[in-house]
Amino acid sequence: MMPLCIFLVLLSQMYEVPADNKTSSIIQPSGVITAKAGENVTLHCICQDEAVTFLSWYQQSLGGKPLIIATRMKHSTQASISPAYKERFQVHATGQNGINNLIITNLHLSDSATYYCGILEFNAIEFGQGVFLHVTTASSNTQAEVHQPELEPLWSGESVNLSCTAYFEPCAGQQSFYWFRHGADQPAVMYPSAGQCKNIPSEDSHMRNCTLNLSLKSVSSPDAGMYYCALASCGEIVFGRGVKVKIVERSTQAIPLLVYSLIVALAVSIIVLLALAFIMYKWQKKSCSVCKGTVSHVACSAASEAMSQDEDVLHYAALSAIRASERHHQEDNMESVSVYSRVKSRKE
Repeated sequence: MMPLCIFLVLLSQMYEVPADNKTSSIIQPSGVITAKAGENVTLHCICQDEAVTFLSWYQQSLGGKPLIIATRMKHSTQASISPAYKERFQVHATGQNGINNLIITNLHLSDSATYYCGILEFNAIEFGQGVFLHVTTASSNTQAEVHQPELEPLWSGESVNLSCTAYFEPCAGQQSFYWFRHGADQPAVMYPSAGQCKNIPSEDSHMRNCTLNLSLKSVSSPDAGMYYCALASCGEIVFGRGVKVKIVERSTQAIPLLVYSLIVALAVSIIVLLALAFIMYKWQKKSCSVCKGTVSHVACSAASEAMSQDEDVLHYAALSAIRASERHHQEDNMESVSVYSRVKSRKE
């Protein structure tokens, strides 16, 4: 029973795949693609996972739901196109290298939408990051301008509010605001944004001024890229010039001045210690050479003479002290004798 339990535990760990380490099976460029009405465009997608059963393309208009465009089997080059897209949409596919591109001819303004490449694997559907196709026309019926200020580079972990100002003249229908990003490691289309709008007082027009913000919290390298503010009005989409979000990682920050100062102080301390150690070494070496007699004869003679002079001085000092002590003792004896003589003469 115990070996069976151990086998089951090992088997479960072998087949356990963490969700964080799983990589996407779809390679789809994300961001924003701009094309003019009447042109042709190709949206790219690659899937090299052999376990995939079906590959599909989806279209999602702003504020709408994803609609299926085409579906095909993994090893078949023929795709089934939905009736609403048969006229101008087709799929270019190869069964060997997993290419599943979507070709749109004679672009219309209504083709502006997000296009997702999707796969079906073991009854699970997976989508690519999606690419937004922005179709423009030479003659626009929308009188609108979108302004975005520039942004300074951000440190990793910081937070920022991206601002955008839109000036437009309202028309029939509803005006919507959106944020798009290009070049980031995240989906292109973000959630709609609600702007704070007010009417611009003017006698000649009914222009409105709307300000909207996008909050980015604790930014990291995947958040880097171009961020576009867009206004959807009168069946068209007006983009701003975009603002570049640049992330500077904390590991690449310049060393503070305090750290530089500490490094310099440490280096100076080490140099001073080495210099002191060298001086002590030289002094000890010289002392040892004197003791062992490795210095020159002249130096030894000088040292001997100095030592002899020191000894003579000590002997002379000792002898002087002894003589002074004897002289003092004799004086004491003489004084005592004279005192004794006086006392004796008085008695007689």
